[in-house]
Amino acid sequence: MLKFVKGHMESIDGVEIYPMISLLIFFIFFAALFWWVFTAKKEHIKEVSNIPLETTENETIL
Repeated sequence: MLKFVKGHMESIDGVEIYPMISLLIFFIFFAALFWWVFTAKKEHIKEVSNIPLETTENETIL
C-alpha cells in the first residue's frame, strides 16, 4: 500500500515542499499558542475556567 502511494507522490512535481510547509504551519501554530498562554491575563484565564461551573436560571443541579 505504501509503495503504491509513494509511487504516485514521486510523480508529482514539487511534492517535496509540502512536508516543509506542513511542519512550518504546525510550528507556527504551537509557537503562537505557547506565546498566548504565557501572555494571557490571569483574570481572563480564571473567568474562562469557571464557565463549566456556572449555572443559569434554566438549569437545575441534580
